[in-house]
Amino acid sequence: MKVVGITTQQEVYVASRERNFRINEFLIISDPYQGDLMGEIVEAKTYNRYIPLNIHGDLADSSVIDSLKAIGYNIEEDTIYIGKLRLLNEALYPVEAGSDVRVPAFGEVKDLMIRSSPQEGLVLGIIKNTDQMALDMDEEFKDLLYTFEDGRLKKQEDIPYIYNIKSMHQYPHIGVFGGSGSGKSFGLRVILEELMDLNIPTIVLDPHFEMDFSERGAYLPKERAVDYKDKFKCFQVGFHVGVRFEDLSPQDLKNLLDASSPLTDAMSNVVDILFKGKDSFNSFYNRIKMLAEAQEEGTIDRINRRIEEASSNLEREGWIKRKEIYLNYDKVCPNSSVRGIMWRLKRLDNEGIFSKDIKPIEEGLHMGKLIVIQGSTRILQVFSTYLLNNLYRKRREYKDALYKKTAADYFPPFIVVTDEAHNFAPKGYDCPSKAILKEISQEGRKYGTFLILATQRPTLLDETITAQLNTKFIFRTVRASDIQTIKEETDITEEEARRLPYLRTGDVFISEAALGRTIFARIRAANTTSPHTENPFDELRNRTAEEDEKFFEIIKDKLPINGDDFINVIKEIEGETGITYPIKVFEEKLEDLVEKGIIKKEKTPFYNIYKQ
Repeated sequence: MKVVGITTQQEVYVASRERNFRINEFLIISDPYQGDLMGEIVEAKTYNRYIPLNIHGDLADSSVIDSLKAIGYNIEEDTIYIGKLRLLNEALYPVEAGSDVRVPAFGEVKDLMIRSSPQEGLVLGIIKNTDQMALDMDEEFKDLLYTFEDGRLKKQEDIPYIYNIKSMHQYPHIGVFGGSGSGKSFGLRVILEELMDLNIPTIVLDPHFEMDFSERGAYLPKERAVDYKDKFKCFQVGFHVGVRFEDLSPQDLKNLLDASSPLTDAMSNVVDILFKGKDSFNSFYNRIKMLAEAQEEGTIDRINRRIEEASSNLEREGWIKRKEIYLNYDKVCPNSSVRGIMWRLKRLDNEGIFSKDIKPIEEGLHMGKLIVIQGSTRILQVFSTYLLNNLYRKRREYKDALYKKTAADYFPPFIVVTDEAHNFAPKGYDCPSKAILKEISQEGRKYGTFLILATQRPTLLDETITAQLNTKFIFRTVRASDIQTIKEETDITEEEARRLPYLRTGDVFISEAALGRTIFARIRAANTTSPHTENPFDELRNRTAEEDEKFFEIIKDKLPINGDDFINVIKEIEGETGITYPIKVFEEKLEDLVEKGIIKKEKTPFYNIYKQ
């Protein structure tokens, strides 16, 4: 392999008669004056006598052709492989034409490719097209993982991609971008598995109910199976976790109400005036309800009349209390705003938000577990606003206390992970969860709080947050606007951006600020599977077969069934099983079994007979 054509300090062309080039592979140029220079193939083409070398002026220009002739290539007869090599570090001078090119040994790329040991980092996959360098790789980096390709498991042949989790202290936050079916959620699952292996406290907001790690991957060899059941916990908002109303500050309450439905300034004012410290849900709700009922009466005279006409002491005391609240707050709390707060409070209460607390989440984080919070997107927006504010405040207070040398309860560093991140921190408009995520993205590094945000639409994610994501995993992306955003926010080249719509599922460009360049990798096979892996059409077929089998078991001992005896058979089935079939439906089910060959039908002049 030789350097050919006119060279620069950044890019050269390399040519070979024997060896084809692969995109993203690494090669070393042995420059006689500057020593060894490492580069990466960014474009590769093959030419032979059937393809004139001058048809693509951008690659095979006259200088390349002249160089090939000068070093003995027969460009009329030979098959010639040509690659564009971009140097990883700019050379001092243009590279010497004619320099030899070779494949690096592992020792020459180890510091470049591997920044952490497998025990301390996240083993996420392989660096593509590094199999030749991996031949003399250290034993500790071999046989760490499997990849899943072409429907089957494949043993590791390349250098592993190990993300140095400690580098997040200098280069915080990770973005995971990719369209539907690109492997984005799969990649996120692998990242979470690795976080569990290291016992790093993590909170996952899971609007799709898919981040369950109970089910092991059936495709993995038994000796490689990993059990995560003790390393994670799933909580549903309103069932297992919620908000303890007594712990709310006025701002917490306004955040929750605003997430339920946007608050006006007047409604915000109502909360500030009526909410008292350590209020329970009932005491606050009753205060608002009493004010609303008194305002409906309209005047003090009418309220006094209700007091006089009360039929019991309890009712009289109730209206006296309403009168007191009315006199104190009517002028500063408009009825429409009071009603709006009532409606929002009741809506949150109906969803179970106030029925639990976040104690199980805090306990799980202290134990180094991965905590999955499940619920609809809207409920998660509401709950995460309170949860993240609360936990981040505790972590900040602990770190600030250390700095001030005062006493404080320990709270561990933690990572916040969410899929569909553009719903929690959208660009162009505010939502409550956006404020806390924005704060963590800008200041969390100092306090040991980090973000991993996954989204199909990076264009819709808040730009301030996107700019803070120092590592980005970019899976297959098709939309031009998203590709443009990725180009602006990462160092991927024009050639790599053109490849984004055509990446295979599971292939990923990793733009890592700590490395200062983009790596082309493939995510490893996950140790667990999502609850939603069954193909919906397989599910439909299996469900139908199950229903057929169930119906056949019910009628089996009733066969043969005569067409004029349906009523008696149906009554008999109802008595035995409690299931009632209309005559028409019963006949259709029998016909369906006949069509599928499960039972037979014999026609007679008077009726059909169904038998085995």
